[in-house]
Amino acid sequence: MSDLQIRNLRPEEIAIAVDWAAAEGWNPGLGDAACFAIPDAKGFFVGEIDGQPVATVSCVNYDDRFAFLGFYIVRSGFRGAGHGLRIWNTAIAHAGARVIGLDGVVAQQDNYRKSGFQLAYANIRYGGIVAAPPNPPAEIVALDNIPFALVEADDATVFPAARSAFLRAWINTSGHLGGALLRDGKLAAWGVIRPCRTGHKIGPLVADDRGAADAIVQALLASVGGGEVFLDVPAINREAIALAESLGLKPVFETTRMYTGPIPPLRIDRVFGVTSFELG
Repeated sequence: MSDLQIRNLRPEEIAIAVDWAAAEGWNPGLGDAACFAIPDAKGFFVGEIDGQPVATVSCVNYDDRFAFLGFYIVRSGFRGAGHGLRIWNTAIAHAGARVIGLDGVVAQQDNYRKSGFQLAYANIRYGGIVAAPPNPPAEIVALDNIPFALVEADDATVFPAARSAFLRAWINTSGHLGGALLRDGKLAAWGVIRPCRTGHKIGPLVADDRGAADAIVQALLASVGGGEVFLDVPAINREAIALAESLGLKPVFETTRMYTGPIPPLRIDRVFGVTSFELG
């Protein structure tokens, strides 16, 4: 363990962690690295031995109360030597007194409990091939045409911290396409679809009800011409599960959303698609 040197990943190096995540089968988005650097450029860490990266982790501090941990990966061949624990402790220390959230693989749930994380709910990744709808809903408008203040305020109902700069980047990144549905001048649903190593992912997908969420999904699918698509769904939102199943999607992966302490009440019933397992 004494040979491990831990340092911050520079923003242009975050692609290392993203590439490792892809190798683990997590299927990150093509533009994720640039977006992930925005909330907390000091929140990404690499552990090196003789200059060779062997471990990564991120712990992004969104504000003075909340952080989110991800990209916890130790390369095969370097596991079991304590490197993971050392870089994990570095990430936890970066968060300070903040409540930390994470989406962990089910097999690691007991280990996360030992670090003070408690189960909130499961997230299930649904995936499959979906045809482009021939007649997408005409009432869906481009998300970047909606006043950003409306999106910002709506996001505050489903995420524990303000993430304005991240959301702006997520919506405006090349290849990312967003849609929104207004009802009586109010934002009833919105979502983003982005190209990934395999297919596309929809997330976030936030809606007042399943009908509104489905309208966004149909418009987003039409915008990319259909194909393989993935949707990460909170298992406690039964309407979101029903939407995924109605699209013909099947469970392909599961994580456990956990927190180290209390968070503000959130409208998980409005979360039909998680933004990212890596940053929440």
